Amino acid sequence: MSEFILPKPSEWDGEKRPLFLAPMSGVTDLPYRLLAKECGADFTITEFTNSTALTRDAAMSWRKMETCEDENPFIPQIFGGVIDDMALAAELLEDSADIIDLNFGCPAPKVTKICAGAALMGEPENLVAMCEAVVNRVNIPVTAKMRLGTGQGNFNAKEICQELEQVGIQRLCVHGRTLRQRYSGVADWDYITEVVDSVDVPVIANGDVVDADTARACLSQTHAAGLMIGRGAIGRPSVFGEIKVGLGWMDREELPWIAAYEGDWDSLSYVAKQFATRRWCWNRYIELARQTTGLDIKSMRGHAVSFTKGLPSAKKIRSIMHGKQSREEFAQATSQFLATN
Repeated sequence: MSEFILPKPSEWDGEKRPLFLAPMSGVTDLPYRLLAKECGADFTITEFTNSTALTRDAAMSWRKMETCEDENPFIPQIFGGVIDDMALAAELLEDSADIIDLNFGCPAPKVTKICAGAALMGEPENLVAMCEAVVNRVNIPVTAKMRLGTGQGNFNAKEICQELEQVGIQRLCVHGRTLRQRYSGVADWDYITEVVDSVDVPVIANGDVVDADTARACLSQTHAAGLMIGRGAIGRPSVFGEIKVGLGWMDREELPWIAAYEGDWDSLSYVAKQFATRRWCWNRYIELARQTTGLDIKSMRGHAVSFTKGLPSAKKIRSIMHGKQSREEFAQATSQFLATN
């Protein structure tokens, strides 16, 4: 096992288990991953990236693989429908990566139409062969993320996970939905529990974990080796610290947005706390972007919408966005909006 992959734990009795930021296109850029770590995430994963594009040296795809010394461990996630390209892309990433993660969970049509991502759940022999080829090509740990199945016929994640364990995959993550479900319905934690019980490698549970209560419920039911949070962390990187405080894994005063707040945090209303938390997160995201990738206006706009979603007068951010501000002006205008409460 790697220093970053611990053996499969026993039943959960309240002790700390790692929290993962899920790989999400247009969300988990380098500064956002660094921000999530500061907010309490234990592991972060890059945006999922096309292995064939990486082997062809596509600049936009390699940009998604940017990292820095502060990102530890660095876990790039790749997807693809061609076994040789997946193995080669992993080899190209090996020198900078601590772990290679393989995507068999993405339901996006642009991914599944090339029989990649979750579509490979419908071709289990190819999926297993792909994993075996990558494991044999690199000398660092390889992990995999998948769904329950395609949604056509019975779930097959358990059988696939058992085979992946045999070919050397060191950690698994299961999203409790099928390809057909995409993000609808309720995540099936019962089936994730079956997967956890069926293999000897650690299994991370993914799906419908959005706060401390759902984190506790998921761990209590599945006894998973950790939790992966995707949509619940979009615009809310603070969710990781909030879960850890709610589960008694850290003190509230350790949360950076509370530590940085000048005044009496407890005197704030719920809405005011939301504004203060998200303002700290936005400002820190901008600082981290300046230090690493630089300010990218497309990324900033996407994150600005997410950071303000659900807040009173959030639609104002769109008028700010459609103005003609420079990157710095846009960053400042968003920060000022988050300071209005």
